[in-house]
Order: sequence, then structure tokens, then C-alpha cells
Amino acid sequence: MSDYFSDRENGPRARTEQVITPTVWAAIAATVQGLMNSGALAQRFPERCPDGQAICGCDEGALAASVMAEMPGLEWPLQITAEVSEGFMSKREPFAPSTLLVLDFIEFVYSAVAKPVPGKYHDFFSHHHLTFDQEAGKEEFRARINRLFSRNGLAFEMLTSGRIVRVLPPVLGDDLRRTTFNSGDRTLDVLLEECRVKFSDRNPLVRREALERLWDAWERLKSLADPDKKTSVQKILDAVTSEPTLRARLEVEAKELTDVGNSHLIRHYEVKQVPVIDVDHVDYLFHRLFAMIQLMLRKKGP
Repeated sequence: MSDYFSDRENGPRARTEQVITPTVWAAIAATVQGLMNSGALAQRFPERCPDGQAICGCDEGALAASVMAEMPGLEWPLQITAEVSEGFMSKREPFAPSTLLVLDFIEFVYSAVAKPVPGKYHDFFSHHHLTFDQEAGKEEFRARINRLFSRNGLAFEMLTSGRIVRVLPPVLGDDLRRTTFNSGDRTLDVLLEECRVKFSDRNPLVRREALERLWDAWERLKSLADPDKKTSVQKILDAVTSEPTLRARLEVEAKELTDVGNSHLIRHYEVKQVPVIDVDHVDYLFHRLFAMIQLMLRKKGP
């Protein structure tokens, strides 16, 4: 089934969530367990038939050893609950590892998965000898993971390469994907391109670095029209619009954006600066400044 009634009626759910919940993790764990049971991970972790050494299933011990070595913090079997103490009592509650660890694990599984194709049936051991269709297995797994992301509003997407990328906010995402920076200043173009790449990263810390670099680009842009920065800003804003009301509004916006950079842990690291931690706040500030920079570059004068 490609969609559900609610999707057809209301459209797909907005992809804004950036944390994998215990519910989604439980579904991922069940999917991987099913892959192992069906032999879909057997090409990478083969269990051999004693009579002829054909692949007949998945070696769970080898899979477990590889998961725990490559994914520090994950246990095998995959844990979907954790013990929580309440005074002298304890109980088990739904649990999910960190989102980045889960995304790494999904990419790990993608690298190993291949659709098992049953061949000869071995009567004595009651099993089939298996061959594999890697392309079909990877595409089925990718479709399943993307369905889980979509149905739960998660801002992630698995590409055909097996890499998971972040689904960028609407409008801003389109602009970032299709924008090529050609400001006339090589340093500014490099800064903006670095912002574009980092803001698409699934790691919140990398996206915060994108915000910092965007504010560096802002300060660079403000100085391009004249050696005196204040005069330079006036010349740039004059090139954007001559309509008095909008011109005044843009000047207020330019000052407010500069104040945000100076008062938060974006451009300076003094003890009085306020950190920007919440991922939604990072998105908002990036969107706001990127729109201003984009407007200035589109309307730039000589």
C-alpha cells in the first residue's frame, strides 16, 4: 500500500520532527529482526550449511558482534525498553537510543541488506540454500524506513545511496537546494556554500555551525559596498529598495539581525552571550537571516 486514507484526504504529515521516538525505534528494531529472520542480512553475515557451505541463514552472533562494535551504545538483541527506578521500585518503560545513533544504525543495516532468494531445499536440514538480490533488498528496506519517517513526521529521508539526509523546512529547503552563490566576492560565496551544506546535515551540532557561519557571511556582506561598514550597509539597502516604508523596515531588520548575532553564542563567546540550543530556534534564525542575505544579493548594486 503506497498511502493511507488520511494521507489522501489531508495530505502527508509535515516532516518537522527531529527526534526518533521509542515508538519509531520499536518499529525499526522489529524491521531489522524480521530481516535477520528472513535471511535478508545473511549475505553479509552468513550461516553456512554444514553440507556444502551454501548460505542457509543469518549468523546472529556475527551480526551482534558487528553491531555492538560499529554502533557503540547499542545492545543486541536491540533494546526497546529500559529499566527506570522509582524509589525502591523499578519498571520498564519504552526506550530509544539517541537519534544520531539510530540513523547510523539504519545506514549500517542498509549496507548489509539483500533480498534472499530461496534456492535448493535441503531436506536433511530443513532449510533452503539462499542467493541474493541486493538492489531489491536495499530498495524494499529504504521504502520501509522512509515510510516510517513520513508517517511519523520525521525530518529525515534515506536516499538511494543509503545515506540519510535531513528534510529541510519548506520554502527554505527549496531555496537552499537550487541556490548557487555568485555574489562577486569569493570569500562570501565560500561562507554561504559552507552554510548551505552544513544546514542540510542531520547532526544538530553541525547545523548550529551553519548558523554561526551564516552570521559570519552576514558581517562580510555588510562590508562589501564601502570601507566604512555603516555606509556600506546604507548603500546595500538603498540598492534593495527605494520605497520609504520598506526601506525603513529593512534597516530595522538589519540592525536586529546584527543584535541577535552579537547577543547570542553565534559570533562571540563571552559569558554574557546566550546560547542557541533548540533546533527549532536554529532553523528560525537561519531562515530569517538567509532570507535577508538572499534579498540583498538579488538586488545588489554595483
